[in-house]
Amino acid sequence: MTETEALVRVEGARLHYPIGGIVSAMRGLPSAVKAVDGISFTLHRGESVGLLGESGCGKTSTGRLLLKLDDPTDGHITFDGEDITTIRGEALRRFRTRAQLIFQNPFEALNPRFTIRAALSEPLENARIPRAEREARIHRVMDLVRLPDAAQFLDRYPHQLSGGQLQRIVMARALILEPDFVVADEPVSMLDVSVRAGVLNVFREVRARMGLTAVYISHDLALVRYVCERTIVMYLGRIVEDGPTEDLVREPLHPYTKALVAAVPVPHPDQSHDPLPIGRGAPDPRNPPSGCSFRDRCPMAHARCAVEEPGPSRVGQRLVHCHLYDQADTRPAARGTPA
Repeated sequence: MTETEALVRVEGARLHYPIGGIVSAMRGLPSAVKAVDGISFTLHRGESVGLLGESGCGKTSTGRLLLKLDDPTDGHITFDGEDITTIRGEALRRFRTRAQLIFQNPFEALNPRFTIRAALSEPLENARIPRAEREARIHRVMDLVRLPDAAQFLDRYPHQLSGGQLQRIVMARALILEPDFVVADEPVSMLDVSVRAGVLNVFREVRARMGLTAVYISHDLALVRYVCERTIVMYLGRIVEDGPTEDLVREPLHPYTKALVAAVPVPHPDQSHDPLPIGRGAPDPRNPPSGCSFRDRCPMAHARCAVEEPGPSRVGQRLVHCHLYDQADTRPAARGTPA
């Protein structure tokens, strides 16, 4: 990818949520949760990227930074060459039309007092789209998300639609301004398994037809594999592995990625399942470990991991944040032999 193809660039972004107060400070307790702790990556035009990790790893906080729903505590985020961490006024309004969010819960994402037509008209009004164009856009986007018979939906209220239909309406509302970039935050987690495939297929088709750059946030490796060409794995606010999804699934490199792959349920209940290659539960995000944040759960941790945070090392098409893959280490260590 060339520099001109980069749409979003994240450089050293941090997002720390303040907690406690004066009493906590006097007692020497942590003053912030490091939801995002110094991440850097680039999203290229037309790319579909998954943000993968367990609950609390910083996926949703990263999505909020990408959409400027939160301002970073430190670092910079550029969108199409413009630093969005400082934009205000009309520049922010323009950005809002180009970057949209597909919400996780369709049952809470829509105002129950609005008809579907009113819900889809609202972003058009906010973006100052001429009234004469609005109805045509509404019908066009309904066709796009496979709800072609718009007449039977537009004058209904959210409680009159099924979960799958509601999620398509939520998707339509995000797409009606014809954005360049969307963030989908667990968009099928609230739906029945029987309707998930249909919604995911619509997401894939729409992204391809519109040439969207998309970030798909999930803890489900199978879903990320289905919709994303590339996956970024996060742990405790940091990136641990970044690369092509198929490579990552077939041959995970980072010990945490290996654990995520090993945790995927096997298809048959009588089939043996190897124990997860990690120990303990996740540490307190208010007080993460020094050095490598994964070291207290990693079966391959050594002394260096406690004092030095690993930087990105390139292995093929992937970036791996692990001392086992540093240039100074041996090749056997890179293949998984403890250093």
